[in-house]
Order: sequence, then C-alpha cells, then structure tokens
Amino acid sequence: MFRKVSLGSVGLYVGSALLVLAIYGYATGNSTLNLATFFYGIPILLGGAALKAAEVTPVPILPTTDPAIAELRQQATPTQTQIREDVTRYRYGIKAHLDMALEKVGLSPADEVRPELQALYEESSETGTYVLGLRFHSPHLPMEVWAQRREKIERFFGPGAIARVVQSAPDTIDLQLIAAPDPV
Repeated sequence: MFRKVSLGSVGLYVGSALLVLAIYGYATGNSTLNLATFFYGIPILLGGAALKAAEVTPVPILPTTDPAIAELRQQATPTQTQIREDVTRYRYGIKAHLDMALEKVGLSPADEVRPELQALYEESSETGTYVLGLRFHSPHLPMEVWAQRREKIERFFGPGAIARVVQSAPDTIDLQLIAAPDPV
C-alpha cells in the first residue's frame, strides 16, 4: 500500500497543514501552538518539496487479458520480480526508472537520449512461460541498436531470462524478458 503513496506529497500536505495551524496560532495569540507547528511545519514542508523534486512516478501496468497471469508469476525469475516491484512504486534520487541498467547495457549514452520506460505488461509466451514486457519510448535509439544489445541485455538481467526486442510502434520498443522454461 505504501509503495503507491508519494512521500513528497505527504510531506507537502502535512507541512502545509502545520503551517496553516501556525498562522492560526499566531492570529489567535496562542504562542505555544504557533511555535510548535511553525517549528515542525517548515522542515516537513521543505522535506516534502525536496522529495517531490527528486521523485520518479510509478510506471503504469497495462491490463492483461490472461486470467492465469497470477499463476505465471510463480515462474518469474527474481530479477523479473524485482523489476516489476521497482518500477511500479515511487522512487527517489534516480533520474529515471532502470537508468543504471540501461547505462550498463549501452542504451543510455547520455541523459538526453535515454529511452523512457512508459509501461509494463505481463503475458504468457508461446510456450506458456511468464513474460515481463517493458515498453520504452525510444526516439533516439533505433530498433537496430536495441537488437545489437539484445545478448548483453540478456546477460545483464540474469540467468533464467531470455530477452526479446520488438518494435511495437514507431519510436516504441518493447523489451520482453521471458522466463526460461526449466530443463526437464
């Protein structure tokens, strides 16, 4: 539940409420109320503003039509689970979701050309395994660059995951991380 709450917004609301109480205390001559709420209100308001400035909002999850997706999540690799959890919550102090990962695989040569994660989706593959799809807006890096980095992406996102790169629309790349089926 708290993963979906913006700490910056909470800080701004609580700090603002305390400052309103401080003004009320000043206007009514209640120096204790004025001092206490002013003393706590300003730092909380400033902290909330700082968090809001450094905030990266959660990525939306596209709705799935597969009713068995909850069962398929059992097949997800730890890396797939971690990615899903990280990009669907508020993050602080980073430039963008998966910025370090994109940099490590060579898909973020500069901040201006870094692909932007737009959405996340889950589905089953042709073989019935779990697929975590990451939809990127990538106007500066063409499909050919993504295809060249596919093996490096696969190695980076760990054992048990197969990477597939698909261009779903102009300037839109889908990176699909497919849970490799267990060997029999």
